[in-house]
Amino acid sequence: MTTTPVSRRQRGRQAVPPRFDRELAGPLGEILAELPMPLTPGLVADRRQRSLVGRLTDEQIRRGGTFEIEERTVPGPPGAPSIALLICRPTAATGPVPVIYHTHGGGMVAGSHRSTELAGELDRAQDLGLAVVSVEYRLAPEHPDPAPVEDCYAGLCWLAEHAVAEGFDPQRIVLSGNSAGGALAAGLALLSRDRSGPRPAGQMLQFPMLDDRCDTFSSGQMERVGLWDGLSNQAGWRALLGDRCGTPDVSCYAAPARATTVAGLAPAFIEVGSVEALRDEGIVYATRIWEAGGEAELHVWSGAFHSFDEWVPHAVVSRTAHQARTGWLRRILPR
Repeated sequence: MTTTPVSRRQRGRQAVPPRFDRELAGPLGEILAELPMPLTPGLVADRRQRSLVGRLTDEQIRRGGTFEIEERTVPGPPGAPSIALLICRPTAATGPVPVIYHTHGGGMVAGSHRSTELAGELDRAQDLGLAVVSVEYRLAPEHPDPAPVEDCYAGLCWLAEHAVAEGFDPQRIVLSGNSAGGALAAGLALLSRDRSGPRPAGQMLQFPMLDDRCDTFSSGQMERVGLWDGLSNQAGWRALLGDRCGTPDVSCYAAPARATTVAGLAPAFIEVGSVEALRDEGIVYATRIWEAGGEAELHVWSGAFHSFDEWVPHAVVSRTAHQARTGWLRRILPR
């Protein structure tokens, strides 16, 4: 008698999840008591409303004069609408400065270039004297793949072309994104490599969505655990890819884990929580980069859920994560 192989995700469903960090467990319970989970198509409007309410104001972004800000409309992809860039320049800069090119999160269906995770990018930029340029891209499901990544690529090309005139260093642009933004940052690194486009100095992938197949052990283990659980992750990918989700007809620029080779990429910083559905695909992606002879720094934050530091910024593990990101940027962007 033959038996059907049990998938990694199915095996994960039978496993007990790791424990949450003691400083994160209580706040997570409070967050989940107020936040409907998992994501479904019917909750997209709710997520967008929450993103709208949480948008950073000009005053919050300027940080008492640390940054000057400008909203700039630039050409989008061929045949597509223009896109908006939020440009945050350090007011104390005396020469061309490095840039964090920020692609926001939101599960592919929500968020904006002023979403709350921009605060983390500004923290790092303030520590190191960097600029931040945040891109507003079209959202799924109304604008499925490849609209989001092509919007982000158009913004990156504009930034690289106009960097000198804007007071930025075109050789020191770091791609950075959280969750869906991490998928887009990783996709941009691949797309720019394959199109011989702008060469980023690094890619900072924070809790990135990388694989639409959602077939890892952790995707089953955390199917209904944490903030961005396995079911929510599947819903985000389906919104972006529709019927192509999980099939061979998916580009690596949408789902970077699909790349046949990850050689020739900019140095990567990859981080995940040990108690999140995206854990294993982040580990695999870093391993593939190492196997291809590339540079990757991997952090698996013990007891942490998805995007934990954005929600519980004062926990020890959150402050440690901030220090790790800042330290990595300092190493790849020498003065």
